[in-house]
Amino acid sequence: MALQEKVMDLSVKGMNLGHRLIRGITGGRVLSSVSGMPVVELRTIGRKSGQQRSCLLTAPIHDENRTIVIASKGGDDRHPDWYRNLVAEPNVEVVIEGTTRQMRARTASAAEKTELRPQVVAAYKSYASYQRRTDRDIPVVILEPRS
Repeated sequence: MALQEKVMDLSVKGMNLGHRLIRGITGGRVLSSVSGMPVVELRTIGRKSGQQRSCLLTAPIHDENRTIVIASKGGDDRHPDWYRNLVAEPNVEVVIEGTTRQMRARTASAAEKTELRPQVVAAYKSYASYQRRTDRDIPVVILEPRS
């Protein structure tokens, strides 16, 4: 693994750990949202380990029917681990505002992504620049309640 990839991975893990610590210390009162987007905890099953994995993400779109997250990894050329996990096992748990929901994840189709893009970029302008940084098509993930 190249040095730049190692630095990116450590940065992502460090930011996630820092957010968890702050949220834990403050009982979730601080960092419940970032840039106006709710912070969600996404729980996936590790594609290699089979163990539950958890990460904090922002949701540029969230309502009672769906939660949208972006597999941007800051514009890195590689998909984030959480995305690769949910592709392997799309049944996930999402914790939003203290409520845990059983959800199913799917990657938005090209048409859905085109429709959602203006709302996503309006919520957080950096999502547009992340896509310009990489040749990778950054997935938009739709989380919907399991039936």
